[in-house]
Amino acid sequence: MAKLLLSDFFTYRFRYQIGYSLIIIAFVALLVVAGLYVPGGFSDAETTQFVKTASMDVQNIQTLTQPNLPFYAAQRLSMDLFGPSSFAFKVPSLICAAITGIGAVLLLRRWFRPNIALLATVIMITTGQFIYVAQSGTGSITYLLWSVWLLLIATMITTSERHKRFWKILFFVAMPLSLYTPMSIYLVVAIVSAGLLHPHVRYVLKKMSRPHLIILIAVSIVIMAPLGYLIYKSPQLGAKLLGAPDAWPDIWHNLKVLFQQYFNFIHPQSGNLMTPVFGLGTMILILLGMWQLFTIRYTARSYTLTAWLILLIPVLVINPTFTSVTFVPILLLLASGLGYLLRSWYNMFPVNPYARFVGMIPLTILVGGLVLSGLGRYFDGYRYDPQTATSFSHDLTLFNNEIVAKNVKRIVVTNDERPFYQAVARYNPHANIVVLTSAPRAQGPYAATQTAHNKLPGLPSQIVTTAYSQNSDRFYVYINR
Repeated sequence: MAKLLLSDFFTYRFRYQIGYSLIIIAFVALLVVAGLYVPGGFSDAETTQFVKTASMDVQNIQTLTQPNLPFYAAQRLSMDLFGPSSFAFKVPSLICAAITGIGAVLLLRRWFRPNIALLATVIMITTGQFIYVAQSGTGSITYLLWSVWLLLIATMITTSERHKRFWKILFFVAMPLSLYTPMSIYLVVAIVSAGLLHPHVRYVLKKMSRPHLIILIAVSIVIMAPLGYLIYKSPQLGAKLLGAPDAWPDIWHNLKVLFQQYFNFIHPQSGNLMTPVFGLGTMILILLGMWQLFTIRYTARSYTLTAWLILLIPVLVINPTFTSVTFVPILLLLASGLGYLLRSWYNMFPVNPYARFVGMIPLTILVGGLVLSGLGRYFDGYRYDPQTATSFSHDLTLFNNEIVAKNVKRIVVTNDERPFYQAVARYNPHANIVVLTSAPRAQGPYAATQTAHNKLPGLPSQIVTTAYSQNSDRFYVYINR
């Protein structure tokens, strides 16, 4: 009777295909739940961006002078097609998150062994910060999108033997598009620096056809031309793209903010973004990866990652609000830390298959703990934490479902709320919504927001509420007789 080997099992031979299939299913489910249910509302930043996106007009250049213009143009298209719903506003972010996830898987498989790439991918898609930016309508996901794909494309140019021309064309298209996103210029500088400093990358660039290179540079210039014009019309846009703060920064305060965001595990804080953004176990792996980065300095990826971090750190000290920009370099450091752990164990038992297998048990427990803690922290925090859950407004969903759906055509708001509800009314042309700042005299039903109803006469016929214990009254419906 032949001896049965582990490699004979179907699940072993197709372990990576099975693993990535399960990851895809879980990833899509997470995006759908995040986009529809958790947190399910708008943060203050998203409310502000909703108004800006709705006001975009090609005939008014000033409405276009905002960072992330290609993303917000896609967001405007989504709202034009699907109306003023929370999901329509977030759809571009969810699509970008899906594209980012695909790119991250390909990048990790190029930079690390398949088992490390698989584990790092699982940790990435279950990290609270990734799920949060994936559903955020502010465009924060674009920081991750361009970081992942620029690194992937640059890696494919230098390492792939197939379709090199395609990857070169894609780089000279993606690179100028990424410059519309704040902080992307630092990654571009890091990649270019690696190209100038690393011998192998210089060799690859020298082999490029000069006419071909000139054509690609011309394509990049054409794509960047609208950005240059917008910066000319509004120089503040250039400062925002570089990550400059609106006011002179308090460096000491910013350092405390960065410490809270990444290292204050004893006193975590709640809010729009729960901090620290990574758990203690994840941060230990990241520090191991950083040690590996400084130990192995001769590879092109080490050149790029080191230059990128050196450029990002001073900007983050000046403006610590760009937390999402650090996600991709931290993900790569995390994968490097996981690889270091696995290699260290295998080196201890180079020929003992049982010891090598046993070593996977604590690693599996570690990764499983990171995954479960990340998911639990996100879903429990953004649904039940008093400070976090109440940071998101469900007013748009309530307005669509409880006011517009019941054929109430008039809404009384305050002056501060007026731009938002005028934007909502603009995308409900068939509902004929009228936005007012005082009580109407004509007969019929009308609604008022929580902050506007105190100045209205009479008693409401209905109060629309949320499930929150505080400030749950969101709309009041009145009837003029």
